[in-house]
Amino acid sequence: MWQRRHPQEAGGDQPETPTQPEAWKIRYEKFWLHRHCSSVLRRDKQARKAGQLFSGLLAMNVVFLGSAFICSMIFNKVAITLGDVWIFLSILKILSLGWIAYYLLFTRRKPHAILYRDAHAGPIWVKGSLMLFGVCSILLNVFRMGYDIIHLQCKSQLEILFPCIEILFICIQTYFIWHHAKDCTQVQHNLTRCGLMLTMATNLLLWLLAVTNDSIHREIDSELNKLVRAFEGNRTSSCTCPNTTVCKVFQKGYILLYPFNTEYCLISCSMLYVMWKNVGRRISQQHATHPKPEFQIRGLIFGPLLGISALIIGICIFMLYQIQATSSSPSYHMFILYYSYYIILLPLMTTGALAGTIIHGLEERELDTLKNPTRSLDVILLMGAALGQIGISYFSIVAIVATNPKGLLNSLILAYSVCLIIQHITQNIFIIEGLHRQPLVVEEDSSRSPHAMQDSTSTQCPPNKDIITSHSSQEPISSTANKEVKTKGEKSEDSSSKAYNLEIRKEIRRASQAYIRNWKRKALQEISSFLIMCNITLWIMPSFGAHPEFENGLEKSFYGYSTWFAIVNFGLPLGVFYRMHSVGDLLEVYRSV
Repeated sequence: MWQRRHPQEAGGDQPETPTQPEAWKIRYEKFWLHRHCSSVLRRDKQARKAGQLFSGLLAMNVVFLGSAFICSMIFNKVAITLGDVWIFLSILKILSLGWIAYYLLFTRRKPHAILYRDAHAGPIWVKGSLMLFGVCSILLNVFRMGYDIIHLQCKSQLEILFPCIEILFICIQTYFIWHHAKDCTQVQHNLTRCGLMLTMATNLLLWLLAVTNDSIHREIDSELNKLVRAFEGNRTSSCTCPNTTVCKVFQKGYILLYPFNTEYCLISCSMLYVMWKNVGRRISQQHATHPKPEFQIRGLIFGPLLGISALIIGICIFMLYQIQATSSSPSYHMFILYYSYYIILLPLMTTGALAGTIIHGLEERELDTLKNPTRSLDVILLMGAALGQIGISYFSIVAIVATNPKGLLNSLILAYSVCLIIQHITQNIFIIEGLHRQPLVVEEDSSRSPHAMQDSTSTQCPPNKDIITSHSSQEPISSTANKEVKTKGEKSEDSSSKAYNLEIRKEIRRASQAYIRNWKRKALQEISSFLIMCNITLWIMPSFGAHPEFENGLEKSFYGYSTWFAIVNFGLPLGVFYRMHSVGDLLEVYRSV
């Protein structure tokens, strides 16, 4: 004990070994009390948690206040109007734009502001979808402004100002997220967190307003059978359009582009949340040097072919459905065709997801356990968005079983609901398994190739022959010596042949393992590509107006109009977001195979 405490005195005059103090220092640094109760680490963790808590409370209060405004506008159209909600949201947009400008001009220009960048945040397809939906949202506001300008005699000038502010907000926010989604800000933590939470709360309230307005539009369209008035809010249709054709163009453009606005708000919220989690984060070397696999589509046949076929058939059925829906209410046979398509497609997607999950289980690949806010958010959004369609499906199952499950249409809706629940579960399992797998890195084999083995064996054999020939060319010796030489030669030949056979077996085993690994990889790519195309198809159909859950009338008559309307309008936007988000996650799974 005295020697461990006093290494210099214990050593006497002997020189001290340099490893002893280093080992003592390493043991001290790994001590539990020092690691967990250090004042510097404790202050850093407490400051980070306090900043996240304060900014989260700020966002929560803003969201609750905005939700109260929006709900008051829906249930009390006299006290709170749509214009009041727009004023409140415009104030939030201006505050968010002020913080974004401050971040771009001051915070990011400070020394050591951006020391790390999260390589997993903001992949190119997420940024591409953000840009696409942002452009569509800008066009949406342009159509709204055009309609308001035509009806300027019965509308206030402030109603034209609100779309202008939203266009400015979308442009600046898209630029900010596109260029700075990977930033891990190391200065002004609290101000940055509060700014990100304020911007995220603004987008969340815009999404909530879009969902509630969309529900009002469907109510007008389905119950009153009139022209959809998406931008008039609470007003009556007292304004007359001087040019009916132009008004219809603006209205149709607004209706077609409306789903893109909701998707833009949700994508912006998800990316701003990742930026909020990365504030003050220090990226380790493992995150920084993690290899990025390339995205390749060569050699795939069955997955893209089946996916494109499903996409073409789905678009044709969707067009037939929309033609009948615009002319009159969808017919009985159209509902049967629509649900039959889903009943065929969903089991195929379920089978593909199950096969992919089994292949994931057969692979000998390590799990990626490194901290990754982007992947954690992807899993949360995937599971949360799936609750929309799953909830609608369970309500449909209860309504149909309780009334009449024997009819053809009721049986199709029941099978559709069950298949939809199973497909969501299996696809989520497949995607989550794929996201948590480390990318496959083919290690270079240090062993020699078969040609090298043949060369080595050929170079090993001649010395044995030379020994034999040299012995035969020498003077005759005793027969026992000749026998010993022969046995030695035979043993050497046997050992060389055994070594050669062992190398051959190793090469065959190595080639078979490489073949199985490539087969698994190609199978996973085929499954992922097929699921990508199917999810795109299932995103297009409800996004642009195909809503048989509300239009078939079965569940509506069971639950009542208002109850079923609230259920559908809560679940359908989440279902649309789920399909779009699944496409991005499946692209990540495809790339990491």
